[in-house]
Amino acid sequence: MEANVLFALGLTLFAGLATGIGSLLAFFTSHTNTKFLSVTLGFSAGVMIYVSMVEIFVKAKVALVGALGEVSGNWVTVGGFFGGIMLIALIDKFIPKQTNPHELKTVEDMKLPVKNGNKTTDAALLKMGTFTALAIGIHNFPEGIATFTSALQDPALGIAIAVAIAIHNIPEGIAVSVPVYFATGDKKKAFKLSFLSGLSEPVGALVAYLFLMPFLNDVMFGVIFAAVAGIMVFISLDELLPAAKRYDETHLSIYGLIAGMAVMAISLLLFI
Repeated sequence: MEANVLFALGLTLFAGLATGIGSLLAFFTSHTNTKFLSVTLGFSAGVMIYVSMVEIFVKAKVALVGALGEVSGNWVTVGGFFGGIMLIALIDKFIPKQTNPHELKTVEDMKLPVKNGNKTTDAALLKMGTFTALAIGIHNFPEGIATFTSALQDPALGIAIAVAIAIHNIPEGIAVSVPVYFATGDKKKAFKLSFLSGLSEPVGALVAYLFLMPFLNDVMFGVIFAAVAGIMVFISLDELLPAAKRYDETHLSIYGLIAGMAVMAISLLLFI
C-alpha cells in the first residue's frame, strides 16, 4: 500500500511540474510549434474525456450501486459527476479573466523587448504573471486529487491521466513565464513562479492522502471518482479543446482528440 501511495504521489508531482517544462520551452525554443501543441492538447482532451466517461464514471457507479443500491447509487454517481463539474466551474468563475491561465501565450512573446534594459519592473505585467501562477495553482489543486486517487485505484489509469494533465500544463507554464519575464527580464524569477504554480498538484494529492484516505470506503471512493470524472470532462471541454482549436491547423486538434481516445481505449483493453 505504501508503495502505491508513493507511486501515486510521484505521478502527481510529475504532472504538476510540467508547468516548468512550458517555462523552459519559452526560454530555449525560437518559435511555437503550433501543430504540435494543437495535436497534443487535442490528444490530452481525448484521453481525459474517454477515460472519464468509459472507465472512471463506470467504476464510481459500480462502487456506489454496490454500497447504496441500484437507485440511490445511480443518483449519487450522477450527483458526484455534476458536483465535480460545478466545483471546477466555480474555481474558473472566480479567477479574473485577465489572469486566467488559459489566455494563451506563445514562445514568440518572449522576444518582446524588456522594459528599460531589464532594470525596472512593469508592475502591472508582474502582477498579471503572479496572479496567473496563483490561478494555475488553484486549478491544479483538484487535478492533483484526481491524479492521486486514480493512480491509487489503478496505476495504469493514473499514468494515463498524469500524462494527459502534464501535456495541458505545458502551455500554462508559458502563460506564467511570458508576462513575468517581460516585466522583469529575469528568467530565473519567471521559471520559479511557473515551477511553483505546478506544486499545488502534489499538494492536492497530499491533502487527499491525509484527509480523504482515512475515510475511504466504497461510498467515499465512488463520490470522489464521479467528481474526478466531472472535473476532467469540464477541463477538456472548457480548457483543452478551446486551446487546441486556437493553435489549430487543418483539424489537427480533432485528429489528436480521436487519437487520444483510441490510445486510451486500446490501453484499457490491454489491461482487462
